[in-house]
Amino acid sequence: MIASIKKLFTNKTFVLALYFGLSLLFALKQDLLHVYNNYKIYKYTFYDLIHQKNLFLEYPQFFEDKNHYGPVFAVLIAPFYLLPDGIAVMLWSLFNSFMLYKAVTMLPVDNKKQVAILLICTNELVTTSLSVQVNPFITSLIIFSFVFIRNGKDFWAALAIALGTFIKLYGIVGLAFFFFSQNKPKFALSMVFWFVVLFCLPMVFSSPHFVVQCYKDWYHSLSDKDIQNSGSTMQDISVKGMARRIFDVPNLSNIWFLIPGVALFFSSYLKIKNYRFVGFQLLILASTLIFPIIFSSSSESPTYIIAFAGVAIWYINAPRPVSGLDIFLLVFALVLTSFSPTDLFPHYLSDHYTKRYALKALPCVVIWLKIIYETLTRKFEDVDPHSLASS
Repeated sequence: MIASIKKLFTNKTFVLALYFGLSLLFALKQDLLHVYNNYKIYKYTFYDLIHQKNLFLEYPQFFEDKNHYGPVFAVLIAPFYLLPDGIAVMLWSLFNSFMLYKAVTMLPVDNKKQVAILLICTNELVTTSLSVQVNPFITSLIIFSFVFIRNGKDFWAALAIALGTFIKLYGIVGLAFFFFSQNKPKFALSMVFWFVVLFCLPMVFSSPHFVVQCYKDWYHSLSDKDIQNSGSTMQDISVKGMARRIFDVPNLSNIWFLIPGVALFFSSYLKIKNYRFVGFQLLILASTLIFPIIFSSSSESPTYIIAFAGVAIWYINAPRPVSGLDIFLLVFALVLTSFSPTDLFPHYLSDHYTKRYALKALPCVVIWLKIIYETLTRKFEDVDPHSLASS
């Protein structure tokens, strides 16, 4: 029986059916119930751009809440804006799922491990699909930046980083892979090129003056949101959020966690001789995916598809046979991070503990710390023949 279940969940066709099927099913559910406020926010960013209306104000006649994505996002959503909402929501969900799938299939791991990553991420994909969010695409851009740099395609890596940054800022973490570039001057020039292009791109649909003002408005929007997140039970699911709620310190500053976090993150790069090992590179990728989520006050449940992709990459990259500790940490993450917001998790525990104390972040924090430890102590012996030489 156990062998049959294991065979089923390692079958690529079954996993892909589950991965895409559940994502589309829950997007369809929201579609039929007309519960897709986030999509309406996205859709009207393009409307506001072409009509030169502030992208970051409330427009209650169209949607609730506010937009917090950059002007470039309005261009990305334009093709969906032209479609009926019902069709657009489904295609938007499929687009996000496919882009993450495509990114995972480009990772330097075998087919079985790619399937495992998709399976581990499936429930988080469902969570973000219920909110019709852009997070799977942001995840794919971070992975693309890693893959393109490894493959010597610095120009396209720079595009992935710049696009992710201009949409949701999280994409800037792709710069963490700079040290794996074989042609750093080309990479730097490509970054400048794409930042200029993407900064100007919305002007094609609007005007230079309005777009410059949009970037100023975006800065103020994000600053205001950061203040609001500190008092929210739905946001700030992070290291700071846990500490703030557990110790009841409402005005706790993120700087006390961010500075040590950044120091730990970059400590991995002290192992210069390990840069050429694919195992080390994958640990850096996993760390990079988890880091911005557990240290951001804007982190919410649907955002964790980004961090959970990092958890999945860390696990499939673990030395074989997998240790009992690693198995425990994966199960811990699946239960507390991935399934705690669902009906499969006891509501009492969810309401009184995981939500109240932002414990969804806890397994990812523990795994991230273990990743940092592994980058500093693990011996990498299997050299990827296509990996980059250290520089």
